[in-house]
Amino acid sequence: MFENHEMNLSLLVDFYELTMANNFILDEQENVIACFDMFFRKIPDNGGYCIMAGLDQIITFIKNLKFTPEDIKFLESKNLFDKKFLDYLKNFKFSCDVYAIEEGFPIFPKEPIVTVKGPILECLLIETMLLLTLNHQILISTKASRICTAANGKDVLEFGSRRAQGYSGAIYGARASIIGGCIATSCTISEKKFNIPSFGTMAHSWIQMFDSEYEAFKTWAKYSPKNCVLLIDTYNVLKSGLPNAIRVFKELPKNDDRILGIRIDSGDITYLTKKAREILNKEGLHEVKIIVSNSLDENIITNVLSEGAEVDMFGVGERLITSKSEPVLGGVYKLCALYKNDVLIPKIKISENHDKITISGLKTVYRIFDSKTNMAIADLITNFYDTIDETKPLTIFDPNFTWKKKVITDFYTIKLHKKIFDKGVCVYKSPSVMEIHKIKNKEFSKLWPEITRLENPQNYFVDLSKNLWNSHQDLLNKYSNKYI
Repeated sequence: MFENHEMNLSLLVDFYELTMANNFILDEQENVIACFDMFFRKIPDNGGYCIMAGLDQIITFIKNLKFTPEDIKFLESKNLFDKKFLDYLKNFKFSCDVYAIEEGFPIFPKEPIVTVKGPILECLLIETMLLLTLNHQILISTKASRICTAANGKDVLEFGSRRAQGYSGAIYGARASIIGGCIATSCTISEKKFNIPSFGTMAHSWIQMFDSEYEAFKTWAKYSPKNCVLLIDTYNVLKSGLPNAIRVFKELPKNDDRILGIRIDSGDITYLTKKAREILNKEGLHEVKIIVSNSLDENIITNVLSEGAEVDMFGVGERLITSKSEPVLGGVYKLCALYKNDVLIPKIKISENHDKITISGLKTVYRIFDSKTNMAIADLITNFYDTIDETKPLTIFDPNFTWKKKVITDFYTIKLHKKIFDKGVCVYKSPSVMEIHKIKNKEFSKLWPEITRLENPQNYFVDLSKNLWNSHQDLLNKYSNKYI
């Protein structure tokens, strides 16, 4: 997904958005003010959280959204759209309010991570781009966070460009990986585009180009003496690669600023790294870092570290950049309210599948923190204009099992929604990717380990305020009595 100033993506819409917009105009409903929420229902990999990412690309898309003469000509050629609709597109100008949770923040199922309020046609025409952008980057940032959690403080590099699902998947996946916790990417264009660190060592082909492995390593060290990381598994890690690397390292002039390392891209990670560390230490090369790659994910990393693997840095590729274990987030974008004669009319979708019942009304989200520990207790979804009195005890309850209640005292809240667009004008400045990386680390540290653990995490509370729950139940009862 390239940004709109690089490629015209205005028609990257699901076709029904155009047919609906056309018919709304014919029905003279184009000026009806609607409210839509984007949210997701399920956390990938049975995890305890997701990480917000992709908002900056949505901002760029909306800022540049326009329909070109070529777009209009193409739509006209289909003989499906009324002239009024085509004229509307010719003069399109975004005028909605947009609220969103900022990038880097942990997010949870059912809560609105983006809310759009404005003319119904405008809400419709950004749906596909909003979903595909956030679904992808949230998925990858969350996977990166899980992998970095498994690495237990050791650095993680994103090495997945060549296995990504298309060039935009590589570029924006690298961005999301940094947000999720990786310290660098192998994707050079992402450094240029987002000012994030890129990193690389060598491929086996470098070594194969020389008559001997030693010659290959020595030549590399000649040209990269201060950043000499050698790939030692082309032939045999312990019998060939490591001895030749040690020989070259010892031949290098002493330099306190140099970075020396070996990378292992195959074989038994635990055994090979333990033996390599033992041998390096015996040779007095304690400073040499051990980097491993080769189809890693959070489960493999957890296992090898538990076995005592001696690893300083992980390079993680295909299983990160594609979120191979669960490659779909499944975020949705649903109508939640309309304005008629300036009166808010909540709207609901009811389903026999309980998870698909939407939460009606124009809403916002508060995160509740314990004043003593500064740790997050729960998120509370409220009506948009409701406030929380922090001087009084607050009762939260499970919206499905209302007998599950918790009374909270000595707490404070932050409102998660930030205003991004005000009547079509962007009023928010996105932080840099590296700033978002820091935001993620800070906000993530406020979640209890029971929420962030990889296996069987505790469910984080996402509850409805009493007022919102009451209006939600009223709608459920209204429509169940009418249609069921």
